[in-house]
Amino acid sequence: MLAASLLWGTTGTAATFAPDVGPLAIGAVAMGLGGLLQALAAARQISRHAARLRDRRGTVLLGAASVAVYPLAFYSSMRLAGVAVGTVVTIGAAPLASALIERVVDARRLTRRWTLAAGLGLLGTVLLCTAEAAHAADGTGPGSVAGTLAGVGLGLVAAATYALYSWAAHRLITGGTPSRAAMGGVFGLGGLLLLPVLVVTGAPLIASWSDAAVGAYMALVPMFAGYVLFGRGLAHVPASTATTLSLLEPAVAAVLAVLVVGERLPVTGWAGIALVIACLAVLTIPRRPRRRLPDPAVHNGRTGVTGLAARTD
Repeated sequence: MLAASLLWGTTGTAATFAPDVGPLAIGAVAMGLGGLLQALAAARQISRHAARLRDRRGTVLLGAASVAVYPLAFYSSMRLAGVAVGTVVTIGAAPLASALIERVVDARRLTRRWTLAAGLGLLGTVLLCTAEAAHAADGTGPGSVAGTLAGVGLGLVAAATYALYSWAAHRLITGGTPSRAAMGGVFGLGGLLLLPVLVVTGAPLIASWSDAAVGAYMALVPMFAGYVLFGRGLAHVPASTATTLSLLEPAVAAVLAVLVVGERLPVTGWAGIALVIACLAVLTIPRRPRRRLPDPAVHNGRTGVTGLAARTD
């Protein structure tokens, strides 16, 4: 999950190297071709489990539609509000959306550990977003106030669709469909839905070698390789945990936006990144197993004396 988030964090910066390519074309080539590559790589598994996928076609179609909407909203958000804000809003809001879906649909209870981690992560994303909005207001940021607000709105749409396809893929995997077949089916169908958008908007991608290289990188590395890793992770953790671990992505994106793109990040923005890292630490550092207390009715070897123990946690 963390490796996938690291790769995804490069997408916004990579897109800035193709300024003549619109966000719809970037999203369509990244997720469209990346999804089709996943389907091709998993063709044997998809064929083997086609009956299972047909039985869960509602979940597959929901996931595929979300895959198609997500990149269009996400890259438009970054183009309007800047790399840092677009990424932060999208990935920062996704854990809450995932938790809501799991609570309503699956009746899943959220752990205190997840709640603490999500709280730290969301506070960090708010600080990052506030810092970037302040730049937009004083004219030093990458966009206008209106553009930032529109970008935030599209980021929330992207967050909801990211949570939906993560939940759909996790539901398929935990229902018995292997991760490669589930991810290949959902993302392959989503890629097909994005092809018309790519045909209409993708001409600038072949206008120069640099633009074509950006498109190839987006499809092969963060989307194809990243989502293969993501699918493997979804086999072991619920969607709410997966989307919370993805909070590494906006931190990576913000750092790259500063170091490579030249965007400025004030102290509050760096504080936000620190809170995101704290969130990841809470979720990923293994907990020591709690020692079970002896039954007080069990004797310690002397008649009439019961064993006593102190809590170690």
